[in-house]
Amino acid sequence: QVQLVESGGGLVQPGGSLRLSCAASGSIFRIYTMAWYRQAPGKERELVAAITSGGTTNYGDSMTGRFSITTDNAKNTVYLQMINLKPEDTATYFCNTYSSRSDGEPPRAYWGQGTQVTVSS
Repeated sequence: QVQLVESGGGLVQPGGSLRLSCAASGSIFRIYTMAWYRQAPGKERELVAAITSGGTTNYGDSMTGRFSITTDNAKNTVYLQMINLKPEDTATYFCNTYSSRSDGEPPRAYWGQGTQVTVSS
Protein backbone atom coordinates (compact mmCIF):
# COMPACT_ATOMS: atom_id res chain seq x y z
CA GLN A 1 0.00 0.00 0.00
CA VAL A 2 0.89 3.65 -0.31
CA GLN A 3 0.37 5.87 2.70
CA LEU A 4 0.07 9.64 2.65
CA VAL A 5 0.49 11.66 5.82
CA GLU A 6 -0.41 15.35 5.77
CA SER A 7 0.69 17.97 8.26
CA GLY A 8 0.75 21.72 8.66
CA GLY A 9 -2.92 22.59 8.90
CA GLY A 10 -4.38 24.77 11.60
CA LEU A 11 -6.05 28.03 12.45
CA VAL A 12 -4.75 31.17 10.79
CA GLN A 13 -6.00 34.73 10.58
CA PRO A 14 -7.09 36.24 7.27
CA GLY A 15 -4.05 37.39 5.36
CA GLY A 16 -1.86 34.80 7.02
CA SER A 17 0.16 31.97 5.53
CA LEU A 18 0.49 28.23 6.00
CA ARG A 19 2.59 25.51 4.47
CA LEU A 20 1.15 22.04 4.20
CA SER A 21 3.32 18.96 3.84
CA CYS A 22 2.47 15.47 2.65
CA ALA A 23 4.87 12.56 2.81
CA ALA A 24 4.26 9.42 0.78
CA SER A 25 5.56 6.11 2.06
CA GLY A 26 5.06 2.39 1.66
CA SER A 27 5.34 0.26 -1.45
CA ILE A 28 6.10 2.98 -3.98
CA PHE A 29 7.66 2.09 -7.29
CA ARG A 30 6.92 5.27 -9.19
CA ILE A 31 5.11 8.50 -8.40
CA TYR A 32 3.50 10.08 -11.44
CA THR A 33 1.79 13.04 -9.81
CA MET A 34 1.18 14.51 -6.39
CA ALA A 35 -1.60 16.95 -5.71
CA TRP A 36 -3.64 18.85 -3.15
CA TYR A 37 -7.40 18.96 -3.15
CA ARG A 38 -9.72 20.66 -0.71
CA GLN A 39 -13.26 20.19 0.42
CA ALA A 40 -15.33 22.70 2.34
CA PRO A 41 -18.50 21.68 4.20
CA GLY A 42 -21.36 21.19 1.78
CA LYS A 43 -19.15 21.56 -1.27
CA GLU A 44 -17.49 19.20 -3.69
CA ARG A 45 -13.84 18.34 -3.47
CA GLU A 46 -11.82 20.58 -5.78
CA LEU A 47 -8.31 20.61 -7.13
CA VAL A 48 -5.98 23.12 -5.55
CA ALA A 49 -2.75 22.19 -7.32
CA ALA A 50 -0.95 19.25 -8.86
CA ILE A 51 2.63 18.55 -9.86
CA THR A 52 4.13 15.83 -12.01
CA SER A 53 7.34 13.97 -11.31
CA GLY A 54 8.93 16.16 -13.96
CA GLY A 55 7.89 19.34 -12.18
CA THR A 56 4.99 20.44 -14.36
CA THR A 57 2.36 22.18 -12.25
CA ASN A 58 -1.35 22.68 -12.68
CA TYR A 59 -3.56 24.85 -10.52
CA GLY A 60 -7.27 24.77 -10.02
CA ASP A 61 -9.53 27.61 -11.02
CA SER A 62 -8.77 30.74 -8.98
CA MET A 63 -5.88 29.00 -7.20
CA THR A 64 -3.01 30.71 -8.99
CA GLY A 65 -1.17 33.49 -7.26
CA ARG A 66 -1.80 32.56 -3.63
CA PHE A 67 -0.97 28.83 -3.74
CA SER A 68 2.29 27.23 -4.74
CA ILE A 69 2.99 23.50 -5.01
CA THR A 70 6.48 22.05 -4.81
CA THR A 71 8.02 18.65 -4.21
CA ASP A 72 11.07 17.05 -2.70
CA ASN A 73 11.31 13.97 -4.89
CA ALA A 74 14.05 12.45 -2.78
CA LYS A 75 11.68 12.47 0.20
CA ASN A 76 8.50 11.67 -1.75
CA THR A 77 7.05 14.79 -0.17
CA VAL A 78 4.82 17.46 -1.61
CA TYR A 79 4.27 20.91 -0.16
CA LEU A 80 1.56 23.51 -0.55
CA GLN A 81 2.54 27.06 0.33
CA MET A 82 -0.51 29.23 0.91
CA ILE A 83 -0.34 32.99 1.34
CA ASN A 84 -2.86 35.78 1.90
CA LEU A 85 -5.38 33.26 3.14
CA LYS A 86 -9.06 34.13 3.10
CA PRO A 87 -11.99 32.76 5.10
CA GLU A 88 -13.23 31.04 1.95
CA ASP A 89 -10.04 28.96 1.94
CA THR A 90 -11.33 27.19 5.03
CA ALA A 91 -11.57 23.51 4.17
CA THR A 92 -10.10 20.10 4.71
CA TYR A 93 -7.06 19.76 2.47
CA PHE A 94 -6.33 16.31 1.08
CA CYS A 95 -3.10 15.03 -0.36
CA ASN A 96 -3.33 12.82 -3.42
CA THR A 97 -0.86 10.82 -5.43
CA TYR A 98 -1.10 8.85 -8.64
CA SER A 99 1.45 6.10 -8.17
CA SER A 100 2.32 2.53 -8.96
CA ARG A 101 3.63 -0.05 -6.49
CA SER A 102 5.65 -2.16 -8.91
CA ASP A 103 6.95 -2.27 -12.45
CA GLY A 104 4.10 -3.10 -14.80
CA GLU A 105 1.36 -2.33 -12.32
CA PRO A 106 -1.07 0.34 -13.51
CA PRO A 107 -0.90 3.48 -11.37
CA ARG A 108 -3.82 4.35 -9.17
CA ALA A 109 -4.87 7.17 -6.91
CA TYR A 110 -4.16 7.23 -3.20
CA TRP A 111 -5.50 9.75 -0.68
CA GLY A 112 -4.43 11.05 2.67
CA GLN A 113 -6.74 11.53 5.62
CA GLY A 114 -6.83 15.29 5.24
CA THR A 115 -5.70 18.23 7.32
CA GLN A 116 -8.00 21.02 8.44
CA VAL A 117 -7.25 24.61 7.49
CA THR A 118 -9.38 27.25 9.17
CA VAL A 119 -9.05 30.92 8.25
CA SER A 120 -10.74 33.09 10.82
CA SER A 121 -10.15 36.11 12.98
